[in-house]
Amino acid sequence: MSKTKINKSKSNTGNVIDFVLLKRVLIFAEPYRLQFTIAAISAILLSVLGPVRPMLINYAIDNYILIPNEEKLWNITTLLLGLLFIEAFIQFFYIYLSTWIGQHVIQDLRAKIFKHILSLKMKYFDNTPIGTLVTRAVSDIETIADIFSQGLLVIIAELLKLLVVVIMMFYTDWRLAIIAMLTIPILLVATSWFKRNIKASFQNVREQVSQLNTFVQEHIVGMNIVHIFNREQAEYKKFKAINRSHRDAHLRSIFYYAVFFPIVEVLSAMSIGLIVWYGGQGILSGKDITVGELIAFILFIHMMFRPIRQLADRFNILQMGIVGSERVFKVLDKVEKITDSGKNTLESVEGSISFNDVNFSYKKDELVLKDLNFEIKAGKMLALVGRTGAGKTSIISVLNRFYEIQKGIISIDGINIDTVKLSNLRKNIALVQQEVFLFSDSILNNITLFDNDITRDKIIEAAKEIGVHSFIETLPNTYDYVVGERGVTLSAGQRQLIAFLRVYVRNPKILILDEATSSIDTATEQLLQNALEKLSKNRTTIVIAHRLSTIIKADKILHLKNGSVLEEGSHEFLLKSGGAYAEMYSLQESDTLSK
Repeated sequence: MSKTKINKSKSNTGNVIDFVLLKRVLIFAEPYRLQFTIAAISAILLSVLGPVRPMLINYAIDNYILIPNEEKLWNITTLLLGLLFIEAFIQFFYIYLSTWIGQHVIQDLRAKIFKHILSLKMKYFDNTPIGTLVTRAVSDIETIADIFSQGLLVIIAELLKLLVVVIMMFYTDWRLAIIAMLTIPILLVATSWFKRNIKASFQNVREQVSQLNTFVQEHIVGMNIVHIFNREQAEYKKFKAINRSHRDAHLRSIFYYAVFFPIVEVLSAMSIGLIVWYGGQGILSGKDITVGELIAFILFIHMMFRPIRQLADRFNILQMGIVGSERVFKVLDKVEKITDSGKNTLESVEGSISFNDVNFSYKKDELVLKDLNFEIKAGKMLALVGRTGAGKTSIISVLNRFYEIQKGIISIDGINIDTVKLSNLRKNIALVQQEVFLFSDSILNNITLFDNDITRDKIIEAAKEIGVHSFIETLPNTYDYVVGERGVTLSAGQRQLIAFLRVYVRNPKILILDEATSSIDTATEQLLQNALEKLSKNRTTIVIAHRLSTIIKADKILHLKNGSVLEEGSHEFLLKSGGAYAEMYSLQESDTLSK
């Protein structure tokens, strides 16, 4: 669907149903066409069977009670009981299947949206709050299930029941039918008011839920910042304001229910009162109205008002499902994907890398890399240094194609990486970042990431080679030790060692260390340096580091400034040149000695 259509539907809150969005939702029910058909047939049968009961009661009163006939009264009572059991049996299938369809649809839709999220550019995540995406993938999708279990099929069933009831009322006695419908115009006005206001209030509720999720998620993740800057009370006040808005939005929706349903009950009672008054007068005056018809009409009125009352509620459940689907489809309609049309694969990678006239920006007209040119030969080590914002991390981001460059060519072994399949490109590049992310799972699973080709024995062997095995053995359950969320039960140095082992077992052709030693103690750094020497042998390695002492052995150092190469050469060459690198190195050495 085009964005234009979605925006149009959102702005027009007066529409009862956005059929374009509903059609998109129903497409996901196509694999369950048989179950949907059975549920729809069940809904139709229920709408017909229900109104039959007042007709049978009418007939029983007039023919077998007022004119006593115990045997036939027993027969028609048995028929009524049988009819109730049949209704209950059909209703079971209807309720179960409609809910079954809804749950299967949201299962498929949730899998689709998560797969789509996995394919989006990093730029999308830079601009979209995590809490918003969580809301879309969880609670917004849940509302779509209600389209099937409490919305569409229920509306069809209630409309059919209403139609059958009205037909039977006129068939029984047209005069009583007209009397019963005298309050309907008032009810229609009240229903229209309810639908219009409840939809707007529900949309507000969904917006408040999204804001609440975003706020809570962001502040739990950034709780250390809250504590560091003593912002507990200030952030609590913000949360109370958001929480209050969420409460008020719910209360507004409840207000409309609290007004509408008593109105329906009053109008229903008025209709029954009019029927009793008119029908009672008719019976007393000897008109062609029977006691059975009067009682049947009282039952008919209950059956007529109940669907009308439920239709208002069900229409809004349907609308909220459509509002939820609108939000979900907005994510699915995002085309911010890294182009993966490459057909080449990197086979027997040697690892030479070249950047030719590369321009890159996160925001339009704000270049982070400017006509960048450099080359690193296969098996060599390249170090990137420079102040924050110089473009170091951007280089490895575009090399991995997390972001697309605006100009130039990046090549590996002379092959433009834009022509290489993404999965193949990233298979040959391993990255250890400064901020290591570990899942709330075992150390083993954090290393394998559920890759069945990486065995436990292979991990233990690799851990011994780089000196990580001894520290893992000290943990409870060793390799089966479950780290907390984001690996909080491990120190920063331990998390980086686990991340390094995760890379090491994959035996990459190109290794990238993004300031991976910036927060590691001296002993851990020695472990990492020993492992680095083994891993970088005959492999292309790119190292980003603030601590220049860790890159002395690099074959080439690029000193970056504002996205361009300021200096280039070996450590010895740059020191002899006496430029900015030499000055930076001298300052760091002085700081080290002073400590």
